Amino acid sequence: MSGLAVRFGALEYRQEEDLWRSLVGSIVGQQLSIKAAATILARVGALGGSVFASPEVIAAASDEELRKCGLSRAKLSYLRDLAVRWSAGEIDAPTLRSLPDEEVIEHLTRVRGVGRWTAEMVLIFSLGRPDVLAVDDLGIRNAVQLRYDLPERPDRRELERLGDAWRPYRSYASLYLWRSLKPEPSDG
Repeated sequence: MSGLAVRFGALEYRQEEDLWRSLVGSIVGQQLSIKAAATILARVGALGGSVFASPEVIAAASDEELRKCGLSRAKLSYLRDLAVRWSAGEIDAPTLRSLPDEEVIEHLTRVRGVGRWTAEMVLIFSLGRPDVLAVDDLGIRNAVQLRYDLPERPDRRELERLGDAWRPYRSYASLYLWRSLKPEPSDG
């Protein structure tokens, strides 16, 4: 890990402080390229007019309006479930911010379409938690295989074992591992 920190220097990442927007983006972005996800998220957000679409706007939008944004039927149902739970107060940003990581994961995975990986991404990229290791993330597993010269991708248990050395900053270790998979900028 120290080699990656030396190689890439201090890494910056953009935190999405709006938890509602972060959750919508996480659902929209599942199994899509970054570009496709950004396009669909922009369309969904625009349903709110000059502000990002609120839970009430999502709940009131017709299936046709949401499908025109590029949402699959499954993601449409996930966003509706999220909107209903958010509006009912089941997901409350200030409360989530005060909970331990595992309790945040427990709360978020009650939403249809939100699994552990999605909740972990919210912990890292919205709630700014420093010690989250998404052991099911394929990118992290691939990067660890390369960095540690392993014959195959580590399984969950092996990654947890290796990740113990990175505590209490496993989120930052994850950022370096993801960065290590990106091509180096060419020098000209």
